[in-house]
Amino acid sequence: MPTVKTKSLTTRSRSAAPLPPRAWQRMLSGRRLDLLDPAAIDIEIDDIALGLSRVARWNGQTLGEFGFSVAQHCLVVDDICVHINPALRPEHRLMALLHDAPEYVIGDMISPFKAALGFDYRRFETHLEQSIFIRFGLPAVMPAPVKTLIKRADHACAYFEATQLAGFTDSEARQYFGEPPAGYSLTITPLPDKLAREAFVARFDALMQMKG
Repeated sequence: MPTVKTKSLTTRSRSAAPLPPRAWQRMLSGRRLDLLDPAAIDIEIDDIALGLSRVARWNGQTLGEFGFSVAQHCLVVDDICVHINPALRPEHRLMALLHDAPEYVIGDMISPFKAALGFDYRRFETHLEQSIFIRFGLPAVMPAPVKTLIKRADHACAYFEATQLAGFTDSEARQYFGEPPAGYSLTITPLPDKLAREAFVARFDALMQMKG
């Protein structure tokens, strides 16, 4: 019989052009989010809530049966913002609830590590945040007073987390995160991810209805 010459799979694989690196992540909603150039249309609140409910603050180094999720942290930050400014508009409360939303795909990095990574990480995080805000009908950029308020509430929540969950003394927590807001007290009970996710979505839906 005549001999048929074939090329081996190894030879073909070596000659084929390499695939470009994958820059998107597939979500359980079915969306594909381009991490380098995120499009607002590919962002869904259920994906955000799921991701944030499974990302632990303090890299999981906290007391309790469950980690303290970023989803639950965002709920507390919204509560503190309202305590400081009871007249806060619904769209600004949504910004507070979503202030850490980019972490649903990039995870929660502690502040010292973010600083070490430098500007490129901050630019990536900011780009994703802007896409999230646009997706839900919010201004792409936080107004400066709202940003200041949310940062204050974020530090206050970190104070309570640090002293109740992460082993900081009161003086250490005040040194790094400042004074907690006057008249506000909080006892943190970390929630299972399912409950944190449901609470996050419920708060989001309520604020979206209020915003109109």
